[in-house]
Amino acid sequence: MKTLLAACAILCGASLGWATPTQRPDPEAVHDDGTVLPFAAASMDSIAKPRLQDSTMKWPAAPQRLPADAPNILIVLIDDAGFGVAETFGGEVQTPTLTRLANEGLRYNCFHTTSICSPTRAALLTGRNHTRVGSGTIAERAVAFDGYTGVIPKTAATVAEVLKQYGYHTAAFGKWHNTPATETTEIGPKDRWPNGYGFEHFYGFLAGETSQWEPRLVENYNTVEPPDDTKYHLTEDLVNRALGWIDQKQSFAPDKPFLMYWASGAVHGPHHVFPKWADKYRGKFDDGWDAYRERVHKRQLAQGVIPPGTKLTPRDETMQAWADIPESQRAFQRRGMEIFAGFTEHTDTQVGRLIDGLESRGLRDNTLVFYIWGDNGSSAEGQQGSISELLAQNNIPNTVEQQLAALERVGGIAALGSHKTDNMYHAGWAWAGSTPFKSTKLVAAHFGGTRNPMVVSWPKGIRPDKAMRSQFHHVIDIAPTIYEVLGITPPAVVNGQEQIKLDGTSLAYTFDSADAEPRKAVQFFDNNGSRGVYKDGWFAGAFGPLVPWNTAASAPRIAQWDSATDEWELYNLREDFSQANDLADKEPEKLAELKKEFLTLAADNQAFPIGAGNWLRMHPEDRISTPYKEWLFTAETRRMPEFTAPGLGRQSNVVTIDLSVPEKASGVLYALGGAGGGLTLYMEEGRLKYLYNMLVIEQYIAQSDPVSAGDHTITIDTTIAGPGNGGTVRLLVDGKEVARAELKRTVPAAFTASESFDVGLDLGSTVSLDYYEQRPYAFSGEIGSVRVALK
Repeated sequence: MKTLLAACAILCGASLGWATPTQRPDPEAVHDDGTVLPFAAASMDSIAKPRLQDSTMKWPAAPQRLPADAPNILIVLIDDAGFGVAETFGGEVQTPTLTRLANEGLRYNCFHTTSICSPTRAALLTGRNHTRVGSGTIAERAVAFDGYTGVIPKTAATVAEVLKQYGYHTAAFGKWHNTPATETTEIGPKDRWPNGYGFEHFYGFLAGETSQWEPRLVENYNTVEPPDDTKYHLTEDLVNRALGWIDQKQSFAPDKPFLMYWASGAVHGPHHVFPKWADKYRGKFDDGWDAYRERVHKRQLAQGVIPPGTKLTPRDETMQAWADIPESQRAFQRRGMEIFAGFTEHTDTQVGRLIDGLESRGLRDNTLVFYIWGDNGSSAEGQQGSISELLAQNNIPNTVEQQLAALERVGGIAALGSHKTDNMYHAGWAWAGSTPFKSTKLVAAHFGGTRNPMVVSWPKGIRPDKAMRSQFHHVIDIAPTIYEVLGITPPAVVNGQEQIKLDGTSLAYTFDSADAEPRKAVQFFDNNGSRGVYKDGWFAGAFGPLVPWNTAASAPRIAQWDSATDEWELYNLREDFSQANDLADKEPEKLAELKKEFLTLAADNQAFPIGAGNWLRMHPEDRISTPYKEWLFTAETRRMPEFTAPGLGRQSNVVTIDLSVPEKASGVLYALGGAGGGLTLYMEEGRLKYLYNMLVIEQYIAQSDPVSAGDHTITIDTTIAGPGNGGTVRLLVDGKEVARAELKRTVPAAFTASESFDVGLDLGSTVSLDYYEQRPYAFSGEIGSVRVALK
């Protein structure tokens, strides 16, 4: 005790005002009670050398783990944009920013993705094949097979986590889509949110898609609401936030480089954009998708985007020709493409604002930009043209006539692109957007699903060159490229976790030479049973059971499918850029070799069972969910994601609400979903109203007489025969039935990707357009409790 107090006295002496040694206490003159007595200085001098006055304090130098003047890194990832969309690569949609960066850098025409959202993002961020990191399908379709759990393991550190530990500041903006759907609630767990994967800052949305008008946003670990502003658009917001973060970084750490992952939700569905952008393309696509492909193919040849002699592949026999579209439907189909084109140009223009922001801040010259034009090919999920894209995800049969009738109820063609619809264009336009290749998003066997243009630009480090880079590469190659540029050896251990191997091959060798010999020998592809393998200039693949442009018709195909009986195709890519000439019959030995190679790679990458991504299409009851059967909610329950909320529109259940009703009560009691699909219970002028919005095309409604003021118990008793089947909804007030609705059919999987369950109001996109102008239409009375029990 005496020694401790003495040491304290020595260390504290200066702050206590002991200016000279003679005034300091002797370390031995400390009584057991802690009293310090003054003593002579002689003994003190012998202890306190060197003296404080004679010493210079120096902090240890910060370790330098990066090369001098390491570049900032910006990864821009566009969503659902195919090879033949952008004018930069021969398409007909204006993309001034992509063209600008291409002219300032390098173009790539043999770059590949996984053919689907979450898997591509996981592969991009980790440098590993998607199934190796548990991302064989999108987060919402995760199933209990090793390669398909939707969980990126910590043994596969992201490039953000690695660079952060080397001294970079890191941020992500936009679409994430790599957190398990049951872990996106306000209460977490949140270790698999972007911040848990190396991003110091995140602003965007966690799900696979969201409204551009009323997005379901998250900032770091907290949910946030967009402003109620008619001029608001999510893509513009993401640029504003990104530039704001850069300003903060420059203010607080101007000497540190940054990594930014800017992954817009555009141009994924729903296709939402201001009318003026769509109107720029009015009349430009009047002759349909077949003619579009022919024009774009010729332009791609003329511009050198594709090699001389590249053939234009034919339309699949299961897909509609433009000539098959009745004249009565053509205005609807044309407007769908006009909106998509406007949405695309708007998105690229916002990327331009981001690049301009770097320029004005003096950061552009030393920023390495990877502009990846699509996380897969253009999306056929609009099927025959849709005003509610989740129809395809739910495998719900419908007709264009039903779509048009429903569209008329919400304002006709003018409503497309607005908050009133979750619209997507006809799959024929997606096929056109993948010119010159076969197929679309969700097909891993054809380049229409996996080949995406890329531009790389780094003014300080890469000399601009208009010669096309045609070496075969994949999204898993971006992380290794960054590591090579920075001289980083991929770490063996990160945060105590021994790391699994990288699958990617750096493409930095292509920066200086368009003709460099390709260094990537092999690449594995798999998605929803569609699969393939690239090896030394050859590609073999099998289409699989899912037809992306007709998911309803795919259900029986999937049910009867045996992967062992699939027909495989074979292509010599050195001579056949577009996969136009199937050599399977002519080269059986080469095909057998590649099929064997695929099985070896599939086993190594945890891809078995093949086709696991289709499981929920046949077994929606097995979707990832919470274990609860009963819930007790308060009037403060907000933003409960659909995948964690009670299955009010999918399963039999009883909802019991204790509340106090004022005179002429109005407002939402609870709501699940949004304008594209959902259900809501609300009051209007005292009347109880229930709406089951069956993905816009069908509306099931029940309404009561006015409920008297006072305390009441309201019960909503729902009986549903099974996933996707019909049912009955009964509304009871104090035990007496006051209204009912007959459900002809129900949603088997989900109403939306990102909308939520809310009590006492309807946040985000409103399930009913009747109260859209009063949103969030908070209940005017008091809600005591809301009990939900599954039957």
